[in-house]
Amino acid sequence: MAAPEEPELSQAQTEKLLQFQDLTGLESMDQCRRTLEQHNWNIEAAVQDRLNEQEGVPSVFNPPPSRPLQVNTADHRVYSYIVSRPQPRGLLGWSYYLIMLPFRFTYYTLLDIFRFALRFIRPDPRGRVTDPVGDVVSFIQSFEEKYGRSHPVFYQGTYSQALNDAKRELRYLLVYLHGEDHQDTDEFCRSTLCTEEVIAFLNTRMLFWACSTSKPEGYRVSQALRENTYPFLAMIMLKDRKMTVVGRLEGLIQPEDFINQLTFIMDANQTYLMSERLEREERSQTQVLRQQQDEAYLASLRADQEKERKKREEQEQQRQEEEKVRQSALAEERRRRTLEEEKERKSECLPPEPPSDDPESVKIVFKLPNDTRVERRFLFGQSLTVIYDFLFSLKETPEKFEIVTNFPRRVLPCLPTEEQPNPPTLKEAGLSRSEVLFVQDLTDD
Repeated sequence: MAAPEEPELSQAQTEKLLQFQDLTGLESMDQCRRTLEQHNWNIEAAVQDRLNEQEGVPSVFNPPPSRPLQVNTADHRVYSYIVSRPQPRGLLGWSYYLIMLPFRFTYYTLLDIFRFALRFIRPDPRGRVTDPVGDVVSFIQSFEEKYGRSHPVFYQGTYSQALNDAKRELRYLLVYLHGEDHQDTDEFCRSTLCTEEVIAFLNTRMLFWACSTSKPEGYRVSQALRENTYPFLAMIMLKDRKMTVVGRLEGLIQPEDFINQLTFIMDANQTYLMSERLEREERSQTQVLRQQQDEAYLASLRADQEKERKKREEQEQQRQEEEKVRQSALAEERRRRTLEEEKERKSECLPPEPPSDDPESVKIVFKLPNDTRVERRFLFGQSLTVIYDFLFSLKETPEKFEIVTNFPRRVLPCLPTEEQPNPPTLKEAGLSRSEVLFVQDLTDD
């Protein structure tokens, strides 16, 4: 039985599938599709869950193995730096701590029970993200209202967009999750995050994305990164062609220590970033070289096509000239045959030559253009057309000619015209019983 075909993807789903594969580096398109379908095609949640798996934490959709997960520290080591709260000092400090411990334990236990029960009664509204960009912008505005405008440059976009830009630009991405209710958040923002040395360090070294966990976008990122306490920061970079969490900073940290820890993480992973840059540069050079080769090939191909086109044009022109010559020769042959047929017809239509003793006969000697002489007798009463037809029927006579007298020189009107449709007779033309007429060639004219 054949397996059922998977439904076709929409254009939006196809774009999300390609973007998820680009961000995570997964080669299997089927795996990318299954992951997105598990997250209801929410690309931010899918990317965050994938990054969480790369840290060694099992996916929420995959049950943990029976044996502890073995993490290859050489390839997937995540640097973690957790700052614990200072322990109480002196008798007074320990006394206060011990007295407040039962109340603190009871308070947080009841609070956790209340929150746990509340989830069944009313789902957490942060679980649905409807405007991720608006969540980030809203956090930035509230941060500036409380701490001023002197702060690192916040990335004004979604978490997914920040990941994509960091990957495209081959830069470090520092993610800050802002826990508004945590006791150390306010001090961290004022004494560490908004100091001049930290601002200068972050603005020149990396992209900085931040959001409050009270916002749906920040809450979703916190669910993926699994923070333990606040303040929480995660360093993400492109490693082995995948966006990977390479460092985690948790707890209240002083500016100098904060910069030192980030510097340590960057130095430890600089070789991976350099490798990615070299590989990308190599791919870019290979692409440029291939493009140059393609352009050279196309130029050569266009030159060959141009040569072939000119050759075809020359051949076509030569063929047309040869055809023109052939048609001209055929036309000339047809004209020649038509002329011969016309000469033969004129010869058959000529009246018989009168005898020499006929008193009405006229003896005419014709001098042809080729210096040959032709003699024939005609009657005075015959039209000059008969003389013309006789000369036309001769093979030696040119195709076009006229008949002229010697002295006085005049052209005999042998052919009909509009003014004289009936040519005159020999007698009317003033010819005598013996005449010498000249045949003038008009073919060139």
